[in-house]
Amino acid sequence: MIQEHEPETVRETARGTAPETAPETTPETVLEAPPGEPGERPGDETETEPEATRRDSGATESSRANRGWWDRNADDYQIEHGTFLGDDRFVWCPEGLDEVEAGLLGPQESLRGLDILEIGAGAAQCSRWLAAQGARPVALDLSHRQLQHALRIGEGRSLSFPLVEADAGTLPFRDGSFDLACSAYGAIPFVADPVGVFREVRRVLRPGGRWVFSVTHPVRWAFPDEPGPEGLSVAASYFDRTPYVEQDEEGRAVYVEHHRTVGDRVRDVVAAGFRLIDLVEPEWPAWNTQEWGGWSPLRGNLIPGTAIFVCVRD
Repeated sequence: MIQEHEPETVRETARGTAPETAPETTPETVLEAPPGEPGERPGDETETEPEATRRDSGATESSRANRGWWDRNADDYQIEHGTFLGDDRFVWCPEGLDEVEAGLLGPQESLRGLDILEIGAGAAQCSRWLAAQGARPVALDLSHRQLQHALRIGEGRSLSFPLVEADAGTLPFRDGSFDLACSAYGAIPFVADPVGVFREVRRVLRPGGRWVFSVTHPVRWAFPDEPGPEGLSVAASYFDRTPYVEQDEEGRAVYVEHHRTVGDRVRDVVAAGFRLIDLVEPEWPAWNTQEWGGWSPLRGNLIPGTAIFVCVRD
């Protein structure tokens, strides 16, 4: 997802203008009119079930595979998880930790007037919440279809903000463009070169800017991705960094996720020039009875499912 390929075209919403921090390029609209509800896109074809394996996958292959996966699965994702995420909430993780309660970006009142970049924004629910606090968010995502859902949800609302279709490893913004950057399970789990992404984030942040991101807790990689009792027994080495890859019949990756240990994540943050000020491991709340993939009340009460890294650019 990082340095081996050209930066994506900067795009903007049909009802907004490109941010002043964007490079000098001609933006294209993501969509001239919002699409229908999730699931209404015609022409989807049944695909052969991909093969799951563990093998190396570089930046270019990972980026291409995950762009395609999210474009194909954005509709189903919004149908399945849209209610839990809300249209304008900032939810950090399947545990349901809300920024209103967590305050990981800083005091809520301090967000007003800040330039904030959301990386891996999906349908931009978090950016919509930030805009409601008086911030000036920019929602960036690799997936065109996810950004179409951002347009659909935002249609008719009074608050608008730029949507940018781009790769997290080649952020199309000038140095020092933002006061804060955040990512709720966006981009970071899927990139082959996290240090490269973090350096890009640091480049576009102003001195003192905060970078907060959530990822699957690294310890989960040792367990099967199952919400029931079968997901409670160690089945693989925690120290095996080989990426998880789903590939088609010709061996082409259609989905890639990269594993880093907790120590790796800390070293990556430091190598990119950040200072780690907090590492949050949300506990499973009593009110949350849902299952989300491998997340469940059963597992959540026994092992951590999410790690949130709070960093500062000095």
